[in-house]
Amino acid sequence: MFKGSIVALVTPFKNGKVDEKVLAKLIEWHISEGTDAIVPCGTTGESATLDYKDHFRVIRLTVEVVNKRVPVIAGTGANATDETIMITKEAKKSGADAALLVTPYYNKPTQEGLYRHYKAVADAVKIPIVLYNVPGRTAVNMLPSTVARLAGISNIVAIKEATGDLRQVSEIIRLCGDRLAVISGDDFTTLPLMALGGTGVISVSANVAPKLVARMCALWGQGKFDEARKIHFQLEPLNAAMFIETNPIPAKTALAMMGRCREEFKLPLCEMAPENKEKLKKVLKGMKLIK
Repeated sequence: MFKGSIVALVTPFKNGKVDEKVLAKLIEWHISEGTDAIVPCGTTGESATLDYKDHFRVIRLTVEVVNKRVPVIAGTGANATDETIMITKEAKKSGADAALLVTPYYNKPTQEGLYRHYKAVADAVKIPIVLYNVPGRTAVNMLPSTVARLAGISNIVAIKEATGDLRQVSEIIRLCGDRLAVISGDDFTTLPLMALGGTGVISVSANVAPKLVARMCALWGQGKFDEARKIHFQLEPLNAAMFIETNPIPAKTALAMMGRCREEFKLPLCEMAPENKEKLKKVLKGMKLIK
């Protein structure tokens, strides 16, 4: 469930509402392109601006469309523990295979607070849990020692590590061994993370180039390191372009250029600046993703 190319799926909108038809088409495209698992309502899915009704609907629709063909790892994290438990219970009820829980943001909890938060959720909802550490967004870094403590809880089974710090990743793998799957949360570090013993990526770039990201992960898993490395370098311009502006603005804009969804966001996210859109277009043309 926690290996290979796992897409952090965008949430398509139409006139302010979730575009369910386009969402279903995106899911079918990902499955046909070889994506190994799907994350609805992660950061890239604009989870922070979805109300509960839309959040739960996106998870339920993803589960229905996927129909057990690949795992569904639902984003259920929030900055309050009680709220996180409530959302995670709903995801389990909807049929999600696992839950992705970002560290509580804005509160800046201590390491002990982080431990108690995740333990409370794991005790309350018996679903496989993926920790998600992204201090660039949350203002708190979950340290390897805290991750190792949490790895002792039976249904905490993986971590999405998005610090971009390979030294920290290495320490997590050293401390946790095979008790915890370590997944890249940063497309730039997917290949080196797998070289350290990580299992794959929860990817932004896979929204736009799912076949390439899936192929790179598969080749590495097959021991075809040189071929995987070539794809890593091929993907680097796209990886950079996905963060010209705040994620998921470039990913969704790229999909709009590819004719796969509308260029529509929930405020406070908005359309890309024209000069950045031109930079993105140049990368997509260079990769032959658009004409």
